[in-house]
Amino acid sequence: MSLRQRLAQLVGRLQDPQKVARFQRLCGVEAPPRRSADPREDEKAEAPLAGDPRLRGRPPGAPGGPQPPGSDRNQCPAKPDGVGSPNGVRNGLAAELGPASPRRAGALRRNSLTGEEGQLARVSNWPLYCLFCFGTELGNELFYILFFPFWIWNLDPLVGRRLVVIWVLVMYLGQCTKDIIRWPRPASPPVVKLEVFYNSEYSMPSTHAMSGTAIPISMVLLTYGRWQYPLIYGLILIPCWCSLVCLSRIYMGMHSILDIIAGFLYTILILAVFYPFVDLIDNFNQTHKYAPLIIIGLHLALGIFSFTLDTWSTSRGDTAEILGSGAGIACGSHVTYNMGLVLDPSLDILPLAGPPITMTLFGKAILRILIGMVFVLIVRDVMKKITIPLACKIFNIPCDDIRKARQHMEVELPYRYITYGMVGFSITFFVPYIFFFIGIS
Repeated sequence: MSLRQRLAQLVGRLQDPQKVARFQRLCGVEAPPRRSADPREDEKAEAPLAGDPRLRGRPPGAPGGPQPPGSDRNQCPAKPDGVGSPNGVRNGLAAELGPASPRRAGALRRNSLTGEEGQLARVSNWPLYCLFCFGTELGNELFYILFFPFWIWNLDPLVGRRLVVIWVLVMYLGQCTKDIIRWPRPASPPVVKLEVFYNSEYSMPSTHAMSGTAIPISMVLLTYGRWQYPLIYGLILIPCWCSLVCLSRIYMGMHSILDIIAGFLYTILILAVFYPFVDLIDNFNQTHKYAPLIIIGLHLALGIFSFTLDTWSTSRGDTAEILGSGAGIACGSHVTYNMGLVLDPSLDILPLAGPPITMTLFGKAILRILIGMVFVLIVRDVMKKITIPLACKIFNIPCDDIRKARQHMEVELPYRYITYGMVGFSITFFVPYIFFFIGIS
């Protein structure tokens, strides 16, 4: 057998959805059994649900057909009664009765753009379920919108900015690669789909795995030697963070083992090539006279290239969101630096020692987070309400159904790019200015 044939066999084994389903069963996740032997009885039992459009949702693709593209950010379960399964598969509606029957996970966050909801499942290991829900959240918008501002406002603005540079690069390349390779998600059945928010996008590589690899490694690379702490802490953090995020994607039924391995290795390659230039990029963003124009132009150019790779999916909006956030944070750091609001410590005093934890320090940190996040969320909501109707009006697109309107490129791209560009600009300029003005910077 040739090397090529052996590699093809290895790829086939690592991509096998049965392995994903086996891991799910090992962790206590199973699809609920049918309530009766006669399928018609199940259909009658489901009839009362037909009046609720929230429970009728079916995925956009037909069974066995190609899956539309999308992204990789999901959410923990919110409701115990949702149904609707990816790939046109009917969900079971009830677990077996009895005192020992396991608890069930309901639908995860509903995809507001496709109407798709998570699959009902029997969950017998609830601590593992909660742990992997947390792991998958480490690659979602809620985590990013808390994590990066916390670094910039409370810990180390330089490290926060450079983490954003790495995150934008890794996520952008991952999203583009998905739309080029176009491999579908693991088939269901046998896989139980506990998440659907990113089910409309392609699978290879896992951008959750890429983010879960890039962020902890970059944190250690950027902070060790700059801050005083034992290296063993970083060496423990990296495998724990990375493995939690990666395994959560298999547990949720969203990725094959091959997707995870490819995402991990792809990230290592990206970091090896681009990490030496991160300091140069950050210094350019802050100090170059025409940096804002170049930043905005470059991010728009990258966006235009990636948006032509495929038809609509959640991936397109996520890519615009990532690029907009990166551009906004970079432009905000340029303005902040030139106004002298936030100055990085001199290299002469490195490595930095952590300040003693006092009630005053802790109180200021909490106050900065509360004030900053309220301001950021207000900016995001206001920009949403302005950009979507405005884009609909400019391009003559009906605005009575916001979900359908947002699927038009002419609406989605300006809305995502402008909204999250302003969110990023607020994080690195408006909010630090507020802190400076009220004396908590």
